[in-house]
Amino acid sequence: MSAQQQESHKPALPDPKEVARTYAEVAQRASKLITEHMQRQMKHGISAPTDELGIAQAFMDMMAKLLANPYKLAQAQMNLVWDYFSLWQHSMLRFAGLESKPVAEPRKGDSRFKDEEWEEHFLFDFIKQSYLITARHVYDVVTSVEGLPVETEKKVNFFTRQYIDALSPSNFALTNPEVFRETVKSHGQNLLKGFNNLLRDIEEGDGQLRVKMTDPTAFELGRNVAVTPGKVVFQNELIQLLQFNPTTEKQFRRPLLIIPPWINKFYILDLRQSNSFIKYATDQGHTVFVISWVNPDARLAEKGFDDYMTEGSLAALDAVCRQTGENEVNLIGYCLGGTLLGATLGYNAVKKDKRIVSATFFVSLLDFSIPGELGVFIDEQQVASLEKKMQERGYLEGSEMATTFNMLRSNDLIWSFVVNNYLMGKEPFPFDLLYWNSDATRMPYRMHSFYLRNMYMKNLLKEPGGIELDGVPIDISKAKIPAYFISTIEDHIAPWKSTYLGATRLGGPVRFVLGGSGHIAGIVNPPAANKYHFWTNEAKAMPATPEDWFEGATQHPGSWWTDWQKWIAGLNGDNRGDGGGNVWVPARDPAKGKLKPLEDAPGSFVKFRLDLQKKA
Repeated sequence: MSAQQQESHKPALPDPKEVARTYAEVAQRASKLITEHMQRQMKHGISAPTDELGIAQAFMDMMAKLLANPYKLAQAQMNLVWDYFSLWQHSMLRFAGLESKPVAEPRKGDSRFKDEEWEEHFLFDFIKQSYLITARHVYDVVTSVEGLPVETEKKVNFFTRQYIDALSPSNFALTNPEVFRETVKSHGQNLLKGFNNLLRDIEEGDGQLRVKMTDPTAFELGRNVAVTPGKVVFQNELIQLLQFNPTTEKQFRRPLLIIPPWINKFYILDLRQSNSFIKYATDQGHTVFVISWVNPDARLAEKGFDDYMTEGSLAALDAVCRQTGENEVNLIGYCLGGTLLGATLGYNAVKKDKRIVSATFFVSLLDFSIPGELGVFIDEQQVASLEKKMQERGYLEGSEMATTFNMLRSNDLIWSFVVNNYLMGKEPFPFDLLYWNSDATRMPYRMHSFYLRNMYMKNLLKEPGGIELDGVPIDISKAKIPAYFISTIEDHIAPWKSTYLGATRLGGPVRFVLGGSGHIAGIVNPPAANKYHFWTNEAKAMPATPEDWFEGATQHPGSWWTDWQKWIAGLNGDNRGDGGGNVWVPARDPAKGKLKPLEDAPGSFVKFRLDLQKKA
C-alpha cells in the first residue's frame, strides 16, 4: 500500500472547533452541577449513607454462613482455578490459530456480546469467557449458601446479580471492542460526547442520574402514539374515561371497559395502529372504553385503594352503563388494574351488582404467594422507609418506581443505554415502547402503603374478608362470572405461577392462557406480527397446580389475541360468528351518547408527563 493510500485510511481528525465547543459545554455543565450539589449539601446538611434496603446486613449474614463452611468455599475456589486453567489452554490454542471449544458461552440472546470481535478476536474472547466464568462461580457460591432466611437469600441473590451485571466487560471502554473501535476512530470524541450526555441526564434528573432511553421529543400523544380516535366522556379527580370511535357498522351490545394499571399509562395498549390492542378490539366490534388515571400529586395523598375502586373502576362502570344504556359490561384489568378488577368483583358480589358479566385479567396478581423479584424490595424495613418518604411528599415519585422495574432487567434497560449514551456517545434511538416506559407516574401515599402491606406482605386479597374496601369485606371467591387469564412465561413482575394461583381463587369458570415473552411484549403481541406462541389447557376443571396445568397444555403459534376474541365473542352470544340474535347494536358514536364529550382522546390526564414538567 502506498503512503498516499495509507494516509487515506487513517481516521479523520475531529474538527477543532467542534472539539472546543464540546469541551466548553462539558466544563460549563460540570461546574454548574458541582456548584448545585454543594449548595444542596450545605442546605440539607451532609448525612451519613443509610442502608434502607438492608443490603449490607444481608451480605454480612451470607458471608458469616459462607465462612462457617471453609471446605465448601475451598472447593469452589478450586473449581474456579480449574476453569481458568481450561480457559488459558483454550486461549493459547486460539492464539496459535487452532480451533478450541469455549469453556464458557453467553446465554442465547445475550446482546452484550453480539459484536463479532467477542468471538473472533482471541483477546476479547478471553476477556468475555473470563468474566462469564467468574460470574458463574460467584453467583453459584452465593446462591448455594444454606441456612439464610428467605428474605435475606432473595436480597443476596438479586443484588449479587446486579453487581455481576455492572462489572460486565461490555460496560467499560477498553474491554468493549465496539467502544474501543469507536474511541480509536473518533480520537476519543465518543467519550467526550458521552460525558456530556451523562451531565445532561444528571441535569434533567434534577441532580439524580436518569439514564435516557429514548428521545421524548420524537413522540407526541395523539400524533404518533395513542392515536386511536375517540372522546373523553367522563372525568373525576382520579380518572378520565375514554370511549373510542367505532370502526364497524355494528358493535357488540355488551361494551368493553379496560382498567389499566395506574403505575403506568393506558397507551401501552395503544402505541401504534399496528400493535394497538384498543384498535384491535374496536375492529372486532367492541365498544371500547378505557380508564386514563390521573398522575397524582400531594393533594391526592390520602386517596386509598378503596378510592381507586369507588372513583375508578366503579365510577367508570357507572359511566359506561349511562353512556350506552346497557347493564351488562365486559371488563379487562391489566396488571395492578387486574388486581383492582378482582377486588371490584368481590365488592360487587356482596352488593349483588351483576353488571360485570365477564372479567379478563392481563398478567394480574390476585394471589401474591410468588411475588417474583419484586419481593426483594418489599419487607418491613423497606416498606417502613418508603412510607416515611411518601408521607413527607404525599406520594411515591414515579422515577423511583421506574428504577425498581428497570433493575429487574438491568442489562437491557440500564447498561445497554449506559454503553450507547456514555461510552459510544450516541443519542438513544426513538422507540415508542421505551417512550412509554420512561413516562413515569406517581403513587398516592395511602393507596400505595395499603397495596404493599395488604397485597404483597400479608397476601390478604385471596383470603375471604381479608381486606375491606369502602366498608365491604372482599371475597373474590364469590365472583361467579366467567374469567380469562392471560399470563406470560417470562414475566418477572407478575410470575405466571402466581397468577395461576390467583385464577383458582375465583368462583366461576376460568380459561387460563399462557403467552410467550414477558410482562409487556407478551401482552402487546398483535396477530399480524406472528410472534411468540401461547399455551392452552382444555381440561374441564383447572388442575390443582400450575405445573399440572402446563404438563397438560398445548402450544399454539402466534398471538393469544385471537383466542381471547373467540372466547369473548362466545360469551357475547356470537358463537356462530354471524352476529345473529340480539348480540349486535348499531355502531356507537362517543359524541352522540348520553354523556357529553369533554375533549378528544387521549385526553389531558395522560399528557401530564413528569420529566417534561420539570423542564418547564
